[in-house]
Amino acid sequence: MRTAAAIAAAVRAGEVTARSVAEQAIAALKADTHVAVTRVLEERALAEAAAVDATVARGDDPGPLAGVPYGVKDLFDVAGLPTTAGSAVRANATPATSDAEAIHRLQVAGAVLTCTLNMDEFAYGFATINATHGTTRNPHDPARLAGGSSGGSAAAVAAGLLCFALGSDTNGSIRVPASLCGLYGLKPAHASLPLEGTFPFAESFDDVGPFTASLEDMALIWGVLRGEPLTLAQGEIRIARLGGRFRDNADPAQLAAIDAIAPNAPLLELPDISRARSAAFLITAYEGGHLHRATLATSALAYDPAVRDRLIAGALLPEELYAKAKAFRADFLSRLNTLIADFDVLLAPATPCSAPLIEDPRILIDGALSPARADLGIHTQPITFTALPALAVPLRRPGMLPLGLQLIGKPGGEGALLALAQRLESDELTGVTAPEGIVTGELT
Repeated sequence: MRTAAAIAAAVRAGEVTARSVAEQAIAALKADTHVAVTRVLEERALAEAAAVDATVARGDDPGPLAGVPYGVKDLFDVAGLPTTAGSAVRANATPATSDAEAIHRLQVAGAVLTCTLNMDEFAYGFATINATHGTTRNPHDPARLAGGSSGGSAAAVAAGLLCFALGSDTNGSIRVPASLCGLYGLKPAHASLPLEGTFPFAESFDDVGPFTASLEDMALIWGVLRGEPLTLAQGEIRIARLGGRFRDNADPAQLAAIDAIAPNAPLLELPDISRARSAAFLITAYEGGHLHRATLATSALAYDPAVRDRLIAGALLPEELYAKAKAFRADFLSRLNTLIADFDVLLAPATPCSAPLIEDPRILIDGALSPARADLGIHTQPITFTALPALAVPLRRPGMLPLGLQLIGKPGGEGALLALAQRLESDELTGVTAPEGIVTGELT
């Protein structure tokens, strides 16, 4: 697949114009067959590309992402457009007056916004089954889910339509589709990347982050969004493997890979991990439900019924129960920090399985079939509860459905995650494999 770094280098050197790159991306996005795209922003993309080309022509620096096309999950503010968050409820919302801060930073770096991308309505789900736009299909097998809630972002990158896209992650909404679509996906340490101008779900957990097919691109985009370069960790990286519930519902290939990566690493059991996931569910439901309470009172029938019912349930939760869950979280984090103090990276599965079929979106959890829309995040939701950064990395599985791991770090430890990911890719344990039959083409 083409990388953002390669496109930017070619544009900066004058080997190709940003306009021609944008035109190729627009044509590909218009021909999307994976239900990944909600709006193609052709006029804006061509204007941004023209600005990059003018900067190059003047001999000035167009930025580290010069001319690189990208898309954003449909909950980022795009100036002049309503921010729908994937819902018909907001189809006629007042247009955003300015771009989300993340989009602004990417534009300053020379990147070209080309589209908005499909998602679960209001980010409430792990499947990207959207009542308005349809279900996003996995480029590795269009009969299967792409995961969610940032499924459109993951599918667009996996299909080679874009070399990077932005998503959001509240309980696994980047890591789950990254695992199912075979990509790198980063959930940063909580609130370390700009959230301004994104439609919220649950403020205790919301984060934004990129999907890429390249670790070089991941580091590059992190630097732009963060406002400072990513410094990779040097020397030994102390690793632990997560046990207990993280091994109860995992694919054997994931467990084999984790044990091959760090065969002598300690096996840690996080304290009260099932309670942690339950508390994360409760906090998410409460915050999401109360955010929508007023709109539900007037426009409940405009919501996707599957989302509406969960939001109503959350809105009815008593404040005392929410406060109890928040208190438990504080105690949990205190014990967790002591448990992981001697380690830099924790290893865990990203999803319990590969992508389920769209026609039967259920997965095995504890030996029983459960809805994928709710339970694909069984391994990501407890990590969100910790506020720690986590990088989804794809196992190297040519000819097989993708499957990912989580590399989980400490606050500010994204450099250790990328350093370990680079080592694993060099050892050919992990890495992105393009879906069969998908060719991204050359720059022209």
